[in-house]
Amino acid sequence: MEAKYDPREIEPKWQRIWEEQRIFYVREDPGKPKYYLLEMFPYPSGRIHMGHVRNYTIGDVVGRYKTMRGFNVIHPMGWDAFGMPAENAAIKAGIHPATWTYNNIDQMKAQLKQMGFSYDWSRELATCDVSYYRWEQLMFLKMYERGLAYRAEAYVNWCSTCQTVLANEQVEAGLCWRCSQTVEQKEMSQWFLKITDYADELLEYCDHLSGWPERVLTMQRNWIGKSRGAIIHFPLEDSAEPIKVFTTRQDTVFGATFMSLAVEHPLSLKLCRGRPEEGAVKQFIEKTKRMHRSERTSEFFDKEGVFTGAYCRNPMTAERMPIYVANFVLMEYGTGAVMAVPTHDQRDFEFAQAYNLPLKVVVNPLRGELDADSMKEAYEEDGILVNSGEFSGMESVAAREAINEYLESRELGQGAITYRLRDWLISRQRYWGAPIPMIYCDKCGIVPVPEKDLPVVLPLDASLTPAGGTPLPTLKEFVETACPECGDIARRETDTMDTFVESSWYFNRYTCPDYQEGPLDKARNDYWMPVDQYIGGIEHAVLHLLYSRFFTKVLRDMGMVSQDEPFVNLLTQGMVCKETLRCSEHGWLDPQDVIEKEADIYGCRKCGRQAEIGRKEKMSKSKGNVVDPGDLIKRFGADTVRLFCLFASPPEKDLEWSDRGVEGSARFLNRLWRLVYEEQENLRSVSPYDGSGPLAGELRALHRMTHQTIKRVTDDIEQRFHFNTAISAVMELVNAIYQFRSENGYGPEAFPVLRLAVDTAVILISPMVPHIAEEMWEALRHERRVVEEPWPEWDEEAATEDMQLIVVQVNGRLRNRIYVSPDASREEVEKAALSDERIKSFIGDRPVRKVVVVLGRLVNVVV
Repeated sequence: MEAKYDPREIEPKWQRIWEEQRIFYVREDPGKPKYYLLEMFPYPSGRIHMGHVRNYTIGDVVGRYKTMRGFNVIHPMGWDAFGMPAENAAIKAGIHPATWTYNNIDQMKAQLKQMGFSYDWSRELATCDVSYYRWEQLMFLKMYERGLAYRAEAYVNWCSTCQTVLANEQVEAGLCWRCSQTVEQKEMSQWFLKITDYADELLEYCDHLSGWPERVLTMQRNWIGKSRGAIIHFPLEDSAEPIKVFTTRQDTVFGATFMSLAVEHPLSLKLCRGRPEEGAVKQFIEKTKRMHRSERTSEFFDKEGVFTGAYCRNPMTAERMPIYVANFVLMEYGTGAVMAVPTHDQRDFEFAQAYNLPLKVVVNPLRGELDADSMKEAYEEDGILVNSGEFSGMESVAAREAINEYLESRELGQGAITYRLRDWLISRQRYWGAPIPMIYCDKCGIVPVPEKDLPVVLPLDASLTPAGGTPLPTLKEFVETACPECGDIARRETDTMDTFVESSWYFNRYTCPDYQEGPLDKARNDYWMPVDQYIGGIEHAVLHLLYSRFFTKVLRDMGMVSQDEPFVNLLTQGMVCKETLRCSEHGWLDPQDVIEKEADIYGCRKCGRQAEIGRKEKMSKSKGNVVDPGDLIKRFGADTVRLFCLFASPPEKDLEWSDRGVEGSARFLNRLWRLVYEEQENLRSVSPYDGSGPLAGELRALHRMTHQTIKRVTDDIEQRFHFNTAISAVMELVNAIYQFRSENGYGPEAFPVLRLAVDTAVILISPMVPHIAEEMWEALRHERRVVEEPWPEWDEEAATEDMQLIVVQVNGRLRNRIYVSPDASREEVEKAALSDERIKSFIGDRPVRKVVVVLGRLVNVVV
């Protein structure tokens, strides 16, 4: 062990040893309890960022800790490798998406290894490999056989310039994020997975996921959006066909004064056809289709509409209701038609005010009465029905049930349950994705690719152009094929799958990545699954996690897996945030463009102007507040970066970046290194204290603190994942060891207790900073690697405070420490302090003017 701590030498050494000795490679072992640890796998963008570092460091600590607790830990890593960024990069750089992707995988894998993460790289997978997506295609065919995959018409965000469908997130202010051209709503044939068949089970099992944050479960429940209400039929004036409306507030139906239709509703154009309003309706529909869905549902967006010229009747009052097409009604919610009750729905209220439509109060608060003419906003709460015929005087809850019965008895509607959740649209008109294994034949219609002909391989000889769109329809050798049923010339599906499909089952494939007889080896999958601890960002709280739960239930029903749910425990870590710096001339400043003039005052390196310090925000390249992990590793080493990420904040909270915090972490590691270096000769040949023989005074106190630290660190990791307080406890132990060495003349009789304390500090900090811990452990002449050691157990009796430490000051300056009984009175503590020989020497002949006693903490003698 060298006198100077040099992570540039130590870290590559131990990374090489771990890999050569396959320390983290695991196989099924029925004799050991398993622990499946998983962080959400990354998109191979080219470089890891601090969000990756924090996420994966948290997981690595858990993995190493569980290994030392005797678990058979599986900790895999792979790549979520399909998707649009690869296509965009390919177009920009003039390289193939596959080349870009695999180059990035190599680069990011090397960076992850630099961090010392305990991955079993033998299980590595990339979702763009045909060896992976071939099984995904088989799952799709099995779903198609069961009616869980189907093709239907759907409105999508369509960019005619790029010739592709855009996700909602890729539409910015109604424009394509890539070409800035207007995006339209276009009806197209698309493939769907029938997730709605599992809506009730997905909702019910939210109550079983006790290891998930309640915030995430609430988001999932809201996304599924189960609503109990009624379907009500509003007869059209000129047609026997009624407009069917779903509402959860059937108690307000007597107050419905107009009807609102989504622009996508089939009646929106049909009702105005041949009427004077037809032109205005068509113009409004085209305008609204160019709007983003999020704009249409925003509470801050103006509610607009146009009259169709048609009317329907309120089935309860027979009153005439004008029918409008409105921008705030979406086809995917309910039936795409809304009975408008302006006195009891705020959106309807605003719309009615704008278009001078009538208001009718039908629900009063429990106390007081409403006046439609003086209302400033809608009353949306439950209350007592008024102006509602035979239902007047009833409370809202009872009235809803009674109105349901009334509707059913007269065939005007019925009680109903609807879901906000819609079937999962998986078609993407993009190249870099898994081909959908379906064939179109003019004679036979839609025909699935036979299982024996899988996989349908994505051709790698395609060329992408700046014009965008997928090249697959232009590849004759890919598109043209024989119909599996009649043998005639047919054409392949050229859409690819949504990349969420790949990430919905990858955790299963990790359990058997080498299995070639099917998607999963059920025996191995049953051993490892479910995932015991899943770690990832809150941004995946709905789609990825919901789709993964859906896939697990489908695979269970197919007999491929045995689990009902994929993830037992979920940790959603906070973001990594850093203050932004902005120059009045050069805009946002990257770290390399900043000069620190003095403490907390920064300048622009380009022009010298003082930079404006902004708020701390999520690290973002666009705002220049990113920190490159690679630069930090070169300067401080991976262990320092790991320690800061863990120490600065609990994992579920945002981490606020601090350069001084990183430097502080480096100082602690150097201090720990010096301690081991200076004591190694004394301790190498000594066995740790095993409890035999009595201890007294400072030795007893150090031994007690050693066991207290084991307990604190174990509880902080096991119960809460509060690594910051666990690290703090180890720091306190290291401080106590230094204090013991500085204040006591000690000899060989103290070495066993000191050995136990030093060993304990090293082993407890080892999951957080594994490289330096391995090096120190080796210097202390242990036979096994530190990661192979069992986690230490604390002795409850040894950890118990039988005497209480009291700091004694004279005139506010520390002069000694004494021990008293925890039950000692104020007078007894004062007497013990004044009778201490060291304190007497500092008092001398001066009279004691005052003694301040803070029980359990300190005594201050004022002379």
